[in-house]
Amino acid sequence: MKHSMHNWMRPEPIEVTLERLHRFGYDGIEISGEPTRYDTDEVRRLMDRYQLECWGSVTMMFEGRDLVHPDAGIRRESIQYIKDSLDMTKRLGGRIFCIVPSTVGKTRPLASIAQEWAWAVEGLKEVTEYAGELGIVPGIEPLNRFETYFINRHDQALLLCEEVGNNLGVVLDAFHINIEESDPIQAIRNVGSKLVDFHVADNNRRPAGKGHFDWASIVSALREIGYDGHLTAEFVLTLDRTPIALMSEKRESDMTVTAEDLKFINDMGSGLISGADYDRAVETSIQTLKSHL
Repeated sequence: MKHSMHNWMRPEPIEVTLERLHRFGYDGIEISGEPTRYDTDEVRRLMDRYQLECWGSVTMMFEGRDLVHPDAGIRRESIQYIKDSLDMTKRLGGRIFCIVPSTVGKTRPLASIAQEWAWAVEGLKEVTEYAGELGIVPGIEPLNRFETYFINRHDQALLLCEEVGNNLGVVLDAFHINIEESDPIQAIRNVGSKLVDFHVADNNRRPAGKGHFDWASIVSALREIGYDGHLTAEFVLTLDRTPIALMSEKRESDMTVTAEDLKFINDMGSGLISGADYDRAVETSIQTLKSHL
């Protein structure tokens, strides 16, 4: 298994991210699915400089991106957004693509169960067929109930994979399966060869090693099913907004961040984390995992 990391958790120039990942011994990046944001030729040049690969990408399901929305125009735009992100992933040499079907933070349905399921299958059939043409393996990621009502567990994701076909697999996230699965280790076993990607955060969504997870058992289960992909760090450094942290809280005002980015990060309970704090978290995550590999 190799080590990658998402880059949505701290908005910054991509070179800053890649240099950090290289410095702490990561193998690659799972880059945010924002195809209009990146010059792929420049990103590839920087990946070569820092000896990193693009493991893949992930949908950033902000408001207006939703495969199960009643508005057909939004569904169509969401399909095109995913295809554009797959094109970006292909240009960067990525091999996998993580799909969250509905808007993150949308926790109530807008249509019937049967109708939303039909929309999901229809949209996913189109984007997974396109992924196959590009040689990219797609996977559905279940999220916890506080971020979505649509696909929370591995069995739901597996059923969706069965109906969609087109080599659609499952992406598991340690933080989410800790909340939603009755037995997270068994969930890994049940997904088995359908596992496309594994996201890493501790039970409190902080870096691996900063919670109570038994990472040795998790790594052992991944080995048991023959998973040989990347362990992709996706921790969130929640901010203490009480007087306890008032004197020590660090903020940065010189970061390049869009209002959309900041809202998404704030909704996750985080904010503009200092570079020093982020460095420590990035290092802690990989060192914890390496101790069990």
